[in-house]
Amino acid sequence: MSDWLPDTPRTLTFPTAAYVTLAGADWLASASPHPHTLQALWATHPAAPSVLPCGTAFDVINAPALFGRRMVDRLWSVGPGSGPVAAHRGRILLFAAAGSAHRLPSLLGWEEWARAVPPLLCHGSGDAVTVPPLHPCHTSVDGAEGAGGAATPAASRWLVAPDVRNPWLPGPDVLLWACVRAARWAAEEERETAPQGPVPALTPG
Repeated sequence: MSDWLPDTPRTLTFPTAAYVTLAGADWLASASPHPHTLQALWATHPAAPSVLPCGTAFDVINAPALFGRRMVDRLWSVGPGSGPVAAHRGRILLFAAAGSAHRLPSLLGWEEWARAVPPLLCHGSGDAVTVPPLHPCHTSVDGAEGAGGAATPAASRWLVAPDVRNPWLPGPDVLLWACVRAARWAAEEERETAPQGPVPALTPG
């Protein structure tokens, strides 16, 4: 299971879109029971975050920042790519196919590397998530600039912004593959940086 990569589409170039397109906004709004109301809100407040339900248009896998970024790196460097990805309050939100939130924990339970995967929050049917603003915000949460006049990164932003009406979303099998690859990568880095034991002293013959 660990070495198996599902046969899925692959985009070789990592996307750089930092804001949501009109088509991407339509897709996000489709998750809401009142999409027209949501779109009207975005039209007047495009820099405001929104809360969207999971389980219909998408599920969300919520990972610690470092591990989540490792998952995204594996997905794009040697995997099939990813769906939309956001950063929110020190966590990485990976948008996945509906149903993934229910199946991924079960699949991880059978995986030998499961203990090396940090706790994941899997948001599916009945859950809701906060998504970043449609357009990037370049100031801190309180609107103040950082030291030296430079703006600090927003606490909530898109890493891979939705830009089409029906984006490809990874399923639980792809996410499992990414979890295992990220866990292996972390274990290899830990071994490489672990301090070496003392060199035994030579005794005279």
